[in-house]
Amino acid sequence: MTALPARSWLIAVDERGESRTSEGLAKLLDDAAMSGATPLWFAMGGAYGHAPAVRERARLTLSLSPMVLNHAVARVVLVEQIYRACTIRAGEPYHHG
Repeated sequence: MTALPARSWLIAVDERGESRTSEGLAKLLDDAAMSGATPLWFAMGGAYGHAPAVRERARLTLSLSPMVLNHAVARVVLVEQIYRACTIRAGEPYHHG
């Protein structure tokens, strides 16, 4: 885990993580931007979750769903939610929250 830049934020993605709304994810992106975090890294957990070193380094463990998603689906859900969070931050009408 030492390969990540010191100012970066690592977000571990795992079904046992914290649930966030789309607005909550937008707030997370705002907080990262305000703190100067560059870049943000999202790490998908494997079949047995993350190694202890990943969990210790992660700023947050995020759940996309309480259901188990395969990696292909989880990546699509994560990218869509990041896009939605960015549109919320920009005040665009994409999100109907």
